[in-house]
Amino acid sequence: MNKEKTITILGTFGTILAIAMFISLLEIARANLRGESHIFIQPMVTTINCVIWSLYAHLKKEKFVFWANLPGVFLGIFTVITAFIH
Repeated sequence: MNKEKTITILGTFGTILAIAMFISLLEIARANLRGESHIFIQPMVTTINCVIWSLYAHLKKEKFVFWANLPGVFLGIFTVITAFIH
């Protein structure tokens, strides 16, 4: 396998894993909406981290890093909002 193909496979797999990690924020959002918790610090820090990495990736033209972090921006914001709904 050549280097470029290896990079593409690793980048794709890493992007999928990152998105799966950010989807787990939905479990926190669900608990927030049920009134079982009001967790906001972890999703807030996740959002900030993903914004920084998305900006970095956009500027460096790093498509895997960009697409791996973009869902974290939106899911993080959504989860933070849910902490203050009840």
